[in-house]
Amino acid sequence: MKYEYWFAQIARVNDRKKYFLREYLGTAKDIFYIEEMKLNKMEFLNEQDVNTIMQAKKTLDPDMLYKDLKKKSIRFIPWFSEEFPEKLCEIPTPPYALYVKGSIPERTKKTVAIVGARRCTHYGEKYALEYGEKLAQCDVSVISGLARGIDGAGHRGALMGKGSTYAVLGCGVDICYPREHIGLYTDILRQQGGILSEFPPGTPPVGCNFPRRNRIISGLSDVVLVMEAGEKSGSLITADMALEQGRDIYALPGPVNSSLSRGCNQLIRQGAGILLSPERLLDELGILPISSGENTDKNKKVLETGENMVYSRLCPYPKNLSQLAEETDLPPGEVLEKLVSLELQGYVKEISKNYYVTL
Repeated sequence: MKYEYWFAQIARVNDRKKYFLREYLGTAKDIFYIEEMKLNKMEFLNEQDVNTIMQAKKTLDPDMLYKDLKKKSIRFIPWFSEEFPEKLCEIPTPPYALYVKGSIPERTKKTVAIVGARRCTHYGEKYALEYGEKLAQCDVSVISGLARGIDGAGHRGALMGKGSTYAVLGCGVDICYPREHIGLYTDILRQQGGILSEFPPGTPPVGCNFPRRNRIISGLSDVVLVMEAGEKSGSLITADMALEQGRDIYALPGPVNSSLSRGCNQLIRQGAGILLSPERLLDELGILPISSGENTDKNKKVLETGENMVYSRLCPYPKNLSQLAEETDLPPGEVLEKLVSLELQGYVKEISKNYYVTL
């Protein structure tokens, strides 16, 4: 596998040419030991491709590369591996390989992507969280991109629903982007989910990577939910890719005067499904709710004044510590003390670093 990993690292030879070359020669080990004269005879490779491969043979050590990958606990899954997600094999431009921390979506499970605006409204965030939670409770895997706003809320909702969620990055899986989501990144792995990317470890999060990332989000999914989107947003690019891949699209309707609902309303006008409630969506997808058998009505104890003040500002979608301190006019240290007490009593939960929700 070390030679396969070495070959995948050659960034300046595109995936399509890599497929052809490996299929023609048999294995990446054969590519590593091939003579330059033979490479030049392959019509689908140009002079730059040949030079790039020959340079990689001189500068990239397969043993050292693969050893470093193992140290980082990153899995390398090339397209010909039995582990490679079957859904990605079906899309027009599948990645040559995936790099994974944690797990990948199970083939037997339904998968739903939740995407939307980074600078979302509380309306969009609330429903991304709610849909993520309900889907996870029904054993549906939630896919998103770990971005600020809707993506993060969808992941958090799935974690709250005690389900699996998978983040597809536009950088290496050893880089948490945005950095403020490091708690969420960690929680996804802790709850048996996964962090995935087609970009090798160490790849920075540059802008041109994200449209490519989006096709993998939709490609891994059976259905794509667009929660909030402007008229020219990355979420609409994801929706277009999903349609090309034959995936179903649903959109959350919003106020006609909201710029972040224009993209969703336009998708609905063009024939996308309308998100009216998680229960309605589950019914349309043919998924039966899983009963937890638990009584959700708690016998409320009388809370102390400070605890009650903090608890009353919380809701089913996340608020962070600084936001709660501002709303209650209490010092952050005191708010944190009350939150810890409420969590011990079973009233609230910290779903990622300094983000709390009611239970």
